[in-house]
Amino acid sequence: MKIACLISAALLAATPALAGIRVIHASPDAPNVDVYVNAVPGPGVSPAISNLAFTQGTPYIGLPTGSYDFRVTPAGATPVVLDVLGFNLNQNNDYTVAAINFVSSIEALALVDDNTTDPANARIRFVHASPDAPNVDIRVAGGGPVLFSNVAFRGNGGYISVPGGSYDLEVTVAGTSTVALSLPGVSVSNGAVYSVFAMGDLANLEAVTFVDVVPAPGSLGLLAAASLLTGRRRR
Repeated sequence: MKIACLISAALLAATPALAGIRVIHASPDAPNVDVYVNAVPGPGVSPAISNLAFTQGTPYIGLPTGSYDFRVTPAGATPVVLDVLGFNLNQNNDYTVAAINFVSSIEALALVDDNTTDPANARIRFVHASPDAPNVDIRVAGGGPVLFSNVAFRGNGGYISVPGGSYDLEVTVAGTSTVALSLPGVSVSNGAVYSVFAMGDLANLEAVTFVDVVPAPGSLGLLAAASLLTGRRRR
């Protein structure tokens, strides 16, 4: 995966007050993809993000306030399979745009990220990006409390705050004790912000975790049940 200079010098020089945006590939049967920013794919036009694979995400990319067009193509090809046109970015806000659903119905899920930090707790958001999985609850294993309730595909449970530590969690079918995915030994750190995505189809469900904000040096927690794909210190 490569993030080209296309979205550095020309776009970043305009203003020091930037919005942060990242792109996540969460379409389970889609190939690796390229992403074009304010450009139409074609001969001589380079993608801003190249060869992004399923479950991968970019770091946050700083862009000036404004309206942007994002076009997604299969890696190395030019036909557009997904476009997000006229996406407005506001300075000092953070955004996630995820490609979700099966490739035959691929769509964009746009999220406004709240990367406010809490030195006394970890902040966590759960995003349901598994297209054929039912509504789910995220709960502490062994009959513990529900942390995120009845989250549907395309939905998220908002942010919760929990003390840093290690947790055994389960993804269950909403309102039942039927376990769809076990997440033992999930370790989080105070001062960090995480987004946990349920990805894949129902037969291959997995949790993929992104560290949205990295805590202070020496206190980074590892979410052992998932991949830590992106990290950033708060501006």
